Amino acid sequence: MGHVVIDVMLKPEILDPQGQAVNGALPRLGFEQFTDVRQGKRFVLTVDGEVTDEHLAAAAEAAEKLLSNPVIEDVVSVRAQDPDQ
Repeated sequence: MGHVVIDVMLKPEILDPQGQAVNGALPRLGFEQFTDVRQGKRFVLTVDGEVTDEHLAAAAEAAEKLLSNPVIEDVVSVRAQDPDQ
């Protein structure tokens, strides 16, 4: 079985309250090296056999039409998952 991973992020101009909350909490927990946090979402699609270019093209189309809201989100990556992960 193969897996296609799709990452979707809010557009940079869209307010990200969850990212802001995490960004505010990090220094309180001793993580001072980070300057910003943006939250996103990940989808993992399973296919029979190895992931092909056709699978990736179909996943990219599904990401644009169904898995993201193009008004406020960008599809930032569509890729085959490393079999070791």
